[in-house]
Amino acid sequence: MTKVTHKGEVIIEHPNRAKSASKVSRAVMVILLLLSAGLMAVIVFGGWDALMGMQVIALAWIAFYVFFAFLVARWRRGVLPVIAALALIMLIFALIAVPTWVDRDSAGYAATPLGAGVLATLAAVLVALQAVLCIAAGQAFNQEWNVEVEHWPEEEPDFVPLGV
Repeated sequence: MTKVTHKGEVIIEHPNRAKSASKVSRAVMVILLLLSAGLMAVIVFGGWDALMGMQVIALAWIAFYVFFAFLVARWRRGVLPVIAALALIMLIFALIAVPTWVDRDSAGYAATPLGAGVLATLAAVLVALQAVLCIAAGQAFNQEWNVEVEHWPEEEPDFVPLGV
């Protein structure tokens, strides 16, 4: 058995990240996360007076979604199950909020910066958006962005790294 010495650095590739389906999934995840954060921001600031102490939690949720969009854009697969779980929880919160905003659209309730009917509609859109986000996170997780393949330059003289 001959001993192989390596003079160069090991080349680490992520072959699943080079697939067009993975790139599209990553872009879709970033867009869905930013859309969700934007829509939640509109709902929070549009119903600020009626949220009754939930402002801090809602703002933290928005910050998490923006941070997770940054991580997904950098191919961090580990946050995808967390995103799916948070999307499912937000889906439940938004599903509960829709009839509440509809009820607030009658006489006797304090006015909100945006109308309660508009906020109910936005909450319903948020329900659908969170369902899509949850499904997209599961689909992106199954693409195995974390798979690494190591190559030594001396072993494959005609080897060209992905993306070159």
